[in-house]
Amino acid sequence: MKRYRTVAVLSPLFKLLEACMELLVPLVVADIVDHGIAAGDRMYVVTRCLILVAFGVAGLAFALTAQFFAAKAAAGTSAQLRERLFDKLQTFSYTQIDETGTATMITRMTSDVNQVQSGVNMMLRLLLRSPIVVCGAIVMAFIVDWAVALVFVAVLPLLTAAIVAVMVTTIPLYKRVQGHADGVYLSTRENLEGARVIRAFCREADEAEDFAARNAALRRAQKKVGRIAAVTNPLTYALVSLAAIAIVWVGALRVEDGVLLQGDVVALYSYLSLILVELVKFANLIYTASRAISCEKRIEQVLNASGEPAVLAPPAQKEGDAAFSFEDVSFAYAKGGAPALKNITFSAARGEVVGVLGGTGSGKTTLVNLLPRFYPAGRGVVRLNGVDVKTIPAEELRARIGVVPQKAVLFRGTIRSNLLWGKGDATEQQLQKAVRIAQAADVVAAKGGLDGEIAQEGRNLSGGQRQRLTIARALVREPELLILDDSSSALDYATDAKLRAALKELDCTVVVVSQRIASVRHADKIVVLDEGGVAGIGSHEELLRSCRVYREIAASQEKEAVS
Repeated sequence: MKRYRTVAVLSPLFKLLEACMELLVPLVVADIVDHGIAAGDRMYVVTRCLILVAFGVAGLAFALTAQFFAAKAAAGTSAQLRERLFDKLQTFSYTQIDETGTATMITRMTSDVNQVQSGVNMMLRLLLRSPIVVCGAIVMAFIVDWAVALVFVAVLPLLTAAIVAVMVTTIPLYKRVQGHADGVYLSTRENLEGARVIRAFCREADEAEDFAARNAALRRAQKKVGRIAAVTNPLTYALVSLAAIAIVWVGALRVEDGVLLQGDVVALYSYLSLILVELVKFANLIYTASRAISCEKRIEQVLNASGEPAVLAPPAQKEGDAAFSFEDVSFAYAKGGAPALKNITFSAARGEVVGVLGGTGSGKTTLVNLLPRFYPAGRGVVRLNGVDVKTIPAEELRARIGVVPQKAVLFRGTIRSNLLWGKGDATEQQLQKAVRIAQAADVVAAKGGLDGEIAQEGRNLSGGQRQRLTIARALVREPELLILDDSSSALDYATDAKLRAALKELDCTVVVVSQRIASVRHADKIVVLDEGGVAGIGSHEELLRSCRVYREIAASQEKEAVS
């Protein structure tokens, strides 16, 4: 809230001025009763009523100003909080993203921040106003009559204890509510992203049942905390009503004894009503603040996370001239059970095309994710140009590597804006060259050139078109190492062959990950993975002679081609 310190101070200040106007009203009303009405002086009554109108107008002006400043501070603070959250999430490693979960991160940036915004707004408006009005009403009550004011003193600790008890009970419950909200967001997100699959397998009823269960759990949690929070208002009304009875009774006795005037009793009752209204407001503030505090703690967990460090190890001496190498590398995902990779050792020379082949779940994607250090190797060393990747700053490391992921991801905008992700200052010639090598010239032409529109997630393109543009995006960077992670699976064999031929123009090392032997058979070196380990390394002909796994894959794909 540093940027909004001024308005954060002005908001409660104007609320205090409004409270002062409100505290003066009962005294004017008492004066009207005791002097204007009692004496039948109409002019006196009209004059005092005009004073009340002036108080009302001034109070309204102060209230609107305070609410404007509070809203400005709350909205500005929440905007900055979202920015900090987004910036922090950008620093998360793949492991942290996996552990946190997409739905949870979205909840933090939307629902949780909104709750904090409401809490800040309410606290700026009421946190000082309500206690000041309550304390001010008690002081004014003592000024009017000390004996009746003792009733205020007696009831206030009871009201405070009730409110604090509700607050202490509800804060942890609100945290649980937000946890259930994460589950609802997750279910919604999965259903929207997997809508085609759900309909293809006729699972609508099952998904509706699962969502209903998650929603019911959220509803139960909300009702539980709602029931506890709902006790606040009736409990407050009950205590204040008892106090009102006591004030009328004691005040009547004091009027009968000639100590008080009737207008004084009216003023005392008005002050008690003021206390009631402010305590109800304060109870609602506690309700909102409890939710805001629990949400803020969830946000704090993200902001306090360390994020991905730039380097994971101190600088070390360069070893070897290989473009990249794996030296006895093993890796297991967090909470993933068995290792995904075991004792991987091989290297590639500069300019080589390396194929990585294996069945589903053999560890192909995991292997190439260790090169740009999306995940750090658990054991062993991964080197780029002889240097341990753990010692290279993450930004520098990834600037040297072009990655085309398994899932072709494009962003809403133009073809040009998507290609410039590879290199922000790329020239027109560099963009056209990347498009040509990626066999995407016909895609660009069909869209009317590089400034053709791309829909969200590239939905106005086919799967093969998206893959070719993502390959072009990586090529724009002119990387020293290009990783193609099963990125030609949607291409026909003719286009795939042209792409492989075009890649030989590049002055870089290429890693081609695929399940199709046709995509890797012409590679300088093929690494065959099986259940996380290396089953064989060599050329196509060598592996046909020496690697059983490779022969089985080749035989199965030949049968598929024949059939």
